[in-house]
Amino acid sequence: MARIVAGVSGGVDSAVATARLLDAGHEVTAVHLVLQHATELVDAQRLLAAAEEARRVAERLGVPFETWDLADDFEAQVLDYFVGEYAAGRTPNPCARCNRTIKFGVFLRRAQVLGYDGLATGHYARIVRAAGDGVELHRAADLPKDQSYVLAVLGQDQLRRVVLPLGGSTKAEVRAEAAKRGLPVAAKAESMDLCFIPDGDTARWLQGRLGAVPGDIVDESGEVLGRHEGTYRYTVGQRKGLNLRRPAADGEPRFVLGLDAAKRQVVVGPREHLAVTRLVAGPVVWTSGVTPGEPFAASVQVRAHGEQYPATVTRLDDEQVQIDVRSPIIGVAPGQLAVLYEGTRVVASATINLAASQLFNTNTC
Repeated sequence: MARIVAGVSGGVDSAVATARLLDAGHEVTAVHLVLQHATELVDAQRLLAAAEEARRVAERLGVPFETWDLADDFEAQVLDYFVGEYAAGRTPNPCARCNRTIKFGVFLRRAQVLGYDGLATGHYARIVRAAGDGVELHRAADLPKDQSYVLAVLGQDQLRRVVLPLGGSTKAEVRAEAAKRGLPVAAKAESMDLCFIPDGDTARWLQGRLGAVPGDIVDESGEVLGRHEGTYRYTVGQRKGLNLRRPAADGEPRFVLGLDAAKRQVVVGPREHLAVTRLVAGPVVWTSGVTPGEPFAASVQVRAHGEQYPATVTRLDDEQVQIDVRSPIIGVAPGQLAVLYEGTRVVASATINLAASQLFNTNTC
């Protein structure tokens, strides 16, 4: 039996994960994280409702319940990062950042200081014990719900202390189990938006932080085609919302190819110029704890629920890798996370710094 902190969000996944810990005989404390304080942009009622639902789950399961205020840490480590990356013309992944710095960073360290042996969450992924004291992160059994991509930023020291009770189950099984156990969140719908932007309007949220930063929308030759209110309102691959003054000469739609925040420019062009065949990414987190020989074969995924692409990976130095894909990936932005897999096993993760096409000699950095 171990002493485990269970992160309870107020959703069905964390509720069932907590219940399974009890079934396994662990001593469990349910902890709800306060990651934001109410402001004019943050709905106090929504925050209170989530905390109350988490408390009701703990009460139903008969486990101690606590709330830990990590709002200042979340602001500094996630929100400031999110804003800064968009201001620099990059497209960040705040969920992966939160996992590394907050949920399995500050939260896990505090739990260790208080004498807990590990931290459990309702993420869909599997942790497999490897040779010696190593551990491996693998995809979940329910591939459409797999969250190994946003957990790939964790290192061995973190993964050794993480418990993921749902990795071998499907979402349908988890919901059915929650209903059978009489958990009050069994039928609760899951949110598909960022926790700090529940209405999904990222551009409006960023404008509240950055204000208007107007500039030009240009083609690849530099010709001005329109105006914008901030490069942060766009991402590579975007088609809608460009509002160009005139159509392209070939009559085909234009897509965002790149962002130059320093020049306040959004660069647009034809879809085929979004085809990327080489990525340079870093710093690298060797999630598996093993650095493969080079070059090595892997599959790369650049979006949370995106396609995998066969690739050859070469280490450029201690910090960066070059990833050459066999077939082009459409629309990759600097700031996105590249996760390398070998089968279901996560090998490594790294932030994309350059996404370049050998076909059209363009890049999106």
